[in-house]
Amino acid sequence: MELILGYLFIFLAKVSDVTLATIRMIMVVKGRRVQAALIGFVEIIIYILAIGKVLTELDNPINVIAYALGFASGNYMGIFVEEKMALGSIIVQVISQGNSMKLVEKFRDEGFGVTVVEGYGREGMQHLLNIMMQRKNLSKLYQILDEHDKKAFVTITDARAIKGGYFVRSKRR
Repeated sequence: MELILGYLFIFLAKVSDVTLATIRMIMVVKGRRVQAALIGFVEIIIYILAIGKVLTELDNPINVIAYALGFASGNYMGIFVEEKMALGSIIVQVISQGNSMKLVEKFRDEGFGVTVVEGYGREGMQHLLNIMMQRKNLSKLYQILDEHDKKAFVTITDARAIKGGYFVRSKRR
């Protein structure tokens, strides 16, 4: 039983360590210094405990396997948690194949700020819709797009910082 608890400790510690590392890196990229430092403090304690357990019993290959499985699972969990947190702002650019101005009005009715730029593409005159928004509202934007134009061309870029502009709270229904 003690061996199984040891393997479980190594696995869960590594999952936690790598999950925290993923979140910490996101905090670093977004310029959130204090949060990144605090997460890093906890992360390194967990790392030292996990690697210490593996290195003191290096003759047990299952420890190494538990560590590696924890690492792989931690990467998966880190991405999963980061997606659920949906931190920060994004810049969404949309080129619609349908009536762009109708789509612009729908976005605006739903509380999105939209800037329209005219451009010339392969199919002639096009409207490029620029939408600065919180990442947590992306599913709402996709829902609106799917109702209007499933073939719209969409690019999304992370925005480290935004100053000024038009932002409104999501409408409550």
